[in-house]
Amino acid sequence: MITSILNNNLGVINSINDIDVIGHRKAFFREKKRLFFIYLKRGETMFFKHIHIRIKIVFLIVFLCFFLIIGKVFYIEVIRYDKLNTYASNLWSRNLPVEAARGLIFDREGVVLADNVTTTSLVLIPNQIKDKEDTARKLAEILETDYQNMYEHVSKKTSIERVHPEGRRLSFEIADKINALKLDGVYLLKESKRYYPYGSELSHTIGYVGIDNQGLSGLELMYDDYLTGSNGSIKYFSDAKGNRLNLTEVYEKPQDGVNLTLTVNQELQQVVERELDNAVSKYNPDHALAIAMDPDTGEILAISSRPNFDPSNYQDYSAEEINRNLPIWATYEPGSTFKIITLAASLEEDTVDLQKEHYHDSGSIRVENARIKCWKHGGHGDQTFLQVVENSCNPGFVVLGQRLGKQKLFQYIRKFGFGTKTGIDLNGEANGILFNLNQVGPVELATTAFGQGVSVTPIQQITAV
Repeated sequence: MITSILNNNLGVINSINDIDVIGHRKAFFREKKRLFFIYLKRGETMFFKHIHIRIKIVFLIVFLCFFLIIGKVFYIEVIRYDKLNTYASNLWSRNLPVEAARGLIFDREGVVLADNVTTTSLVLIPNQIKDKEDTARKLAEILETDYQNMYEHVSKKTSIERVHPEGRRLSFEIADKINALKLDGVYLLKESKRYYPYGSELSHTIGYVGIDNQGLSGLELMYDDYLTGSNGSIKYFSDAKGNRLNLTEVYEKPQDGVNLTLTVNQELQQVVERELDNAVSKYNPDHALAIAMDPDTGEILAISSRPNFDPSNYQDYSAEEINRNLPIWATYEPGSTFKIITLAASLEEDTVDLQKEHYHDSGSIRVENARIKCWKHGGHGDQTFLQVVENSCNPGFVVLGQRLGKQKLFQYIRKFGFGTKTGIDLNGEANGILFNLNQVGPVELATTAFGQGVSVTPIQQITAV
């Protein structure tokens, strides 16, 4: 009985223990569930918090992009409007060039030496030419050129086509024939052509221009930037296919070139030209030249040479005839005309007394192994150094050179401008030729003293003396 009761009690106790275990488990799962919901709630909070940050970032990016777009529109519409408007206008506008007149060239008295005459040139706008075959045929007949060549011009894929050279510098008669045809896309533009009223006079100095009025030699080349003006234009508007629109044309006036006034006197120039022609006719030399200079200012009053050329028809002459401006390019031994340099140096250095000192000229003088002769057979005998100068006595000038020495003599030669360009505003000037001082021995010193063994240009010689 007791055992039975005890067993029953134990069974009760076991049941109670089981109840406690079950209670603990339920409490554990309730706590776990509560913690799970707390964690879930915190997760939701963090999730929505991250969502809000991303939304803010996206919003900020969109705002910045919008701000940049507004800024770009403002920059285009306000700040760069003029430039972009010009770009846009150029896309549907075309310019027919209007050539500026080249600056005139005058002599010192205002006489025109280089002028302009008005001519006409042919310009095509291929997109406006409807019947290209007919247009090419008619233009080829008038210009007396090949049909295929003209057809290539009218068919070229370009906004404006110049017909070159057949359509340049047309006579008024030919221009009138073309104008009478009233062809679509065919235009005649006025151009200026260089005109030299005195022909070949002063040709090497003035120079000449090419078919586009660009300076190619002489003063035309040296002052080309000044003589050339700024071209203008007639601006018209067309659609994408090149068809002309019925809008008002815009005329931009050309700026003519700057006029040029020379130191040359045209009347004196004519005298020089005439005398050169007389000399060539009488003596038939290979070359002839003349320069007239104002001794007080160094201004060139007249300058010319033979052979010369007609600048309006320069194509008819050889490159040698056109390019060799002898007064500044040719070199020669100056001879006795150079003795004035030796004399001036001797007087400046006080190495001679022309009145008191004497020199006996036997007809020659020996320098090392060289025997230098006087031009007069037997010499001039006893003479003062003033008479040495008057008689142009070579041995006497050798003595003057020896007294100076090579350092002093060549120092004065260079000071007088020999061995370097004078700087005259003409292209093609030569330097001349002098001995290298290290190579000057007694013989070279002696010959240089009376103008042999050196080479000078005419412009150097006349500038020095």
